[in-house]
Amino acid sequence: MKPTRRDLLAAAPLAVTAGCHSDPAPLPPGDLVGPSDSLGHRLRDGWRPEPDAWTAHRVVIVGGGAAGLAAAWRLRRKGVSDFALLELEPELGGTARGGTSAAGPYPWGAHYVPAPLAGNPLLVELLREMGAVEAMNPDGSPVVAEGVLCRDPQERLFFRGRWYDGLFLHAGEEPGDVEQLRRFTAEVGRWAGWRDGAGRRAFAIPVATGSDDAVVVALDRQPFADWLTANGFTSPRLRWLADYACRDDYGLTAEQASAWAGLFYFASRVKGPGAEAQPLMTWPEGNARLIRHLADSAKEQVQPGWAAADVRPAGDGVEVVAVSADGRVRGLRARRVIVATPQFVTRQLVRGLREQPWRAAFTYGAWLVANLHLRDRPTGLGVPLAWDNVLYESPSLGYVVNTHQRGADHGPTVWTYYRPFTDADPRDARLRLLGTGRDGWAEAVLADLAMAHPDLRRLVTRLDVMRWGHAMVRPVPGFVWGPDRRRAAEPLGRVHFAGADLGGVPIFEEALHHGARAADEVIRGPE
Repeated sequence: MKPTRRDLLAAAPLAVTAGCHSDPAPLPPGDLVGPSDSLGHRLRDGWRPEPDAWTAHRVVIVGGGAAGLAAAWRLRRKGVSDFALLELEPELGGTARGGTSAAGPYPWGAHYVPAPLAGNPLLVELLREMGAVEAMNPDGSPVVAEGVLCRDPQERLFFRGRWYDGLFLHAGEEPGDVEQLRRFTAEVGRWAGWRDGAGRRAFAIPVATGSDDAVVVALDRQPFADWLTANGFTSPRLRWLADYACRDDYGLTAEQASAWAGLFYFASRVKGPGAEAQPLMTWPEGNARLIRHLADSAKEQVQPGWAAADVRPAGDGVEVVAVSADGRVRGLRARRVIVATPQFVTRQLVRGLREQPWRAAFTYGAWLVANLHLRDRPTGLGVPLAWDNVLYESPSLGYVVNTHQRGADHGPTVWTYYRPFTDADPRDARLRLLGTGRDGWAEAVLADLAMAHPDLRRLVTRLDVMRWGHAMVRPVPGFVWGPDRRRAAEPLGRVHFAGADLGGVPIFEEALHHGARAADEVIRGPE
């Protein structure tokens, strides 16, 4: 059987371009950017430096991603200012960081958040501070400012030479496809309206506010694909949408994600039966706008260019050994420490955790993100350019247009391209991702997008590539409601833990929740 473009794109990037690309335009310039991994590898191999000088603080926060910054934000709001936040990277935000160019800002990772429901007051509080809430609805949910909501057209889908509106492929659908979409929408609505004996939703954001009823927890024990089949959802178009949802939020296929995670994607965003999904909030730089606000609240305490290399109990406090990007070593003594790093980093940093095998339950998927700088917009058949532009027959998720929110529909722009690696073994995915350089992946990105935009290559003036080897936690069957995730959030003496991965699903709201939770633990704890 002749290989498809999807098959070719799953192979080595350079092989793709050799067989699929005939445009004589040269490869545009660009860089390979990404998080620093050399320190992490040295720690993994047992390196533990010792400082010559020490400083004292009430609290030290390790990690300047969304969770660490949320902890800092919460501490400041609660009147605690004697803390230091350490982050190795010069840019804060982790997978929610952003960049900027002459065409404007753009994301390097997470790029949207659904408008919160009434059960997420923490996010509402943050949005209020940012001036993004105009009023409150009677049910307790916010009226989000129009300028923050994603403007139309929001999303489109490319299939066999033409763009179509929305993410469900209606063109050429059969009555069975329509009926199954209707039934699936009704099932999502049913779950959105479900409440347990304590009045909790089955699927809530943050996850900690949702139900742990047996009927809900049981969904975490089977793959989403199996649940779809068991419930008669066999339409290839509906299955594609379910698969896309899992790849979009989790970097997993529907066969790999748990049924709980698959339903969470849809039902957590719906108020109740018959309601539409919550509108999306986004900014040109994506969630980096949220990061900037959190960071601004703790400017004096944030110390970029420093990473924790060792976190250890010491008497009635905790010692943190920090290393700078240029190799300097310093020590910080604190009454309490918040470690806001992913678990694969945390278990290397904190004394006593390396011997805890249950933390190995946390697995992380690899992602490729590329930013394409264009001098103008390419042409295409069908509905016009949208914010989110998805390719039906591609291993990637397509791209978002970062000038869309500004209403700039013509001229220079920046597109952010996303591709999750859904290998059965995430280690294989990391090896494949990290084993190819910028030029190889740039060629693969251009080859993928060429199916929808044959003239794209001549319009790209720059193409930078980010390789996220451990981009996000994977909610595989048994993980979200298994004992390991909840155990990892428990304090270890005076060391507290934060991170989106502790929520089981890799979304900003979980980072915000667990950062604030860890800060509250610190404030409530004895001196």
